[in-house]
Amino acid sequence: MNLSRRGLLAATAGTAMAPPGTASGTPLPDAPAPAAPRLRTGFERLAADGYAPLAGQRIGVITNPTGVTRDARHIVDVLHADPRVDVAAVFGPEHGFRGTAQAGGSEGRHDDPTTGLPVYDTYGRSGKELADVFAGSGADTLVFDIQDVGARFYTYIWTLYDCMVAARRAGQRLVVLDRPNPVTGREAHGPVLRRKFASFVGREPIAQAHGMTVAELALLFNGEFLEHPVELATVLMTGWRRGDFFDASGLPWVPPSPNMPTPDTALVYPGTCLFEGTNLSEGRGTARPFELLGAAGVDRRWAAALGELGLPGVHFREAYFSPTFSKFSGKTVGGVQLHVHDRESYDPVRTGVALLVTAKQVWSGFAWRSDHWIDKLTGSSLVRTSVDAGAGTDEVTAAWQDDLDHFRGVRRRYLRYA
Repeated sequence: MNLSRRGLLAATAGTAMAPPGTASGTPLPDAPAPAAPRLRTGFERLAADGYAPLAGQRIGVITNPTGVTRDARHIVDVLHADPRVDVAAVFGPEHGFRGTAQAGGSEGRHDDPTTGLPVYDTYGRSGKELADVFAGSGADTLVFDIQDVGARFYTYIWTLYDCMVAARRAGQRLVVLDRPNPVTGREAHGPVLRRKFASFVGREPIAQAHGMTVAELALLFNGEFLEHPVELATVLMTGWRRGDFFDASGLPWVPPSPNMPTPDTALVYPGTCLFEGTNLSEGRGTARPFELLGAAGVDRRWAAALGELGLPGVHFREAYFSPTFSKFSGKTVGGVQLHVHDRESYDPVRTGVALLVTAKQVWSGFAWRSDHWIDKLTGSSLVRTSVDAGAGTDEVTAAWQDDLDHFRGVRRRYLRYA
């Protein structure tokens, strides 16, 4: 039967139109409420408690752009707007509080344009100098909330260490708000730093991939390394499991530094950052830093040599790229791109060593940085001298096993999650 538009309107006049997706107007059941997130960060738990641990104190917040809530608001903005909290100051690490500086830089002393709060620079400061900055800020309690990436040479954990030492000297309490280790906390891997090689990319003897959260590291620092422990409180997460990668958290990924754009970067970083200690590009100035590696003169032989090793969890693709800054800026270089296809079996540190070994084998131009920066990154001269002597991947990694086993035993006492 054909009905005109007028006839159709007449036929339906006085009849309730059924809502879309229902039969004869039968209402749909209420949509289920979205599930509450399984993981709650230290900040989320602190806020849920009405900031009770901070009551009656002037607060200094040590943070950077990663200190965000689940809905991507910065915790400093949230705290500043809450009358229950008295924020006196903010302290920015390497790259700065709002994250405007590149590697090896910071934002300096300024007033934050969003909140008006004074922002102090911690980068390059430690001991009495940093303690004086803390004391002059007017804060009673310091709150640390920064997303780490799980590698010993990522400097934020040593910002934490230096802040613990300085807070103790300044007579201040430190509260650490925990966040996930984005590459899991299942186990520690790689060489353990030897103290004669200590620097800002490694103050104390921990493994290259430590497998701990920042709160667990704070407990370890206080219990093992600080001659005078700081008054320390940790606000742990709930719902985090040691085998969780970052994508299980439901949290927004904010790049902790300009060359850490994704969790995929963090996954390879504990191994491929070693190329900072060589004359090859570690991919800075590309869209895939630490996943692209190469140099002028490197060709397909590198990817082929790596493929023959059968390393678990990763494929290597012959790649060519042109960095926009850093090494080989504006030049086309050859090398490899890492493609991690099985996160569970992938070992970033072993893979990093294999990359060094094969790079030296296939490219006659391979060289270490003249300042032996590789020794600071690996925590000793072991990797450099072993690779120079022609050792293979298995021989290099076996040489640090006793130190690693010892660290794993110490580490176990400070783990707080299953």
